[in-house]
Amino acid sequence: MIKILIVDDDQMNCDLLQAVFMRHGYQVITTTSGREGLNLFRKHTPRITLLDLRMPEIDGLTVLKEIRAIDPEAPVIILGGGATEVQENQARSLRVTDFIRRGLSLDILVEAVHRVSQMPVKANSTPVSPIPSFAGQETAESVMVVDDDPLVRDLLVQFLSLRGYRTLGVKDGYEALRVVEEAPPDLLLLDMVMPGLSGIDVLKTLREKEYAGGVIIMTGSHNEEMLEEAWSLGPQEVLGKPIALDRLLTAIQLVLVCREC
Repeated sequence: MIKILIVDDDQMNCDLLQAVFMRHGYQVITTTSGREGLNLFRKHTPRITLLDLRMPEIDGLTVLKEIRAIDPEAPVIILGGGATEVQENQARSLRVTDFIRRGLSLDILVEAVHRVSQMPVKANSTPVSPIPSFAGQETAESVMVVDDDPLVRDLLVQFLSLRGYRTLGVKDGYEALRVVEEAPPDLLLLDMVMPGLSGIDVLKTLREKEYAGGVIIMTGSHNEEMLEEAWSLGPQEVLGKPIALDRLLTAIQLVLVCREC
């Protein structure tokens, strides 16, 4: 089985990427620490490393330099959200295998990993094995994920789809309102802070239109006034980012069960 190491200081990203790539047949190891990432790299010699550039304590560039000292040919794919041009150029000078910006979709990242996993390996490396396909069993319950971050949105869509929900991802509040008008989902996972039309504005409009589905707000904001305004609009739950996936699943199940009641 092909082994992937994911090093990202966002625990939710680690958990979601792990779930996605395990479903594609990979063995996945994750850590939110650059220092621990180096220890895991030495211990497990992963076939592919997914590395966030911007991390506290030890940043991705430092981790990449250490990886190159251990194995100059090890495939490393950079997750480059928020990286400066200088950082990108430094990473490329260290011969990264690929550079995936956060604004690109999850499909591009998965395709990049598949491509690298099929590349010839060194003689002392583990042979590449076929990647099995997986198809989740759907239920009648539908969930719409509204988040302006394409990677987070795609990860949540795949994560929930693989757990049997009919899941759709939309990029902004305007598109969310259009979809609800045409085919209202049973539940909205709604990012609170988005450009253009915020999650709070979306929820206000939905309340005016008497949307009957459940709403879970997701937010990385700690602004008390915004949080109070969000709660005043009657969502079933408000979850802080990064979101623990077990808590998210529990919240979704409770909302959908209560809706049936």
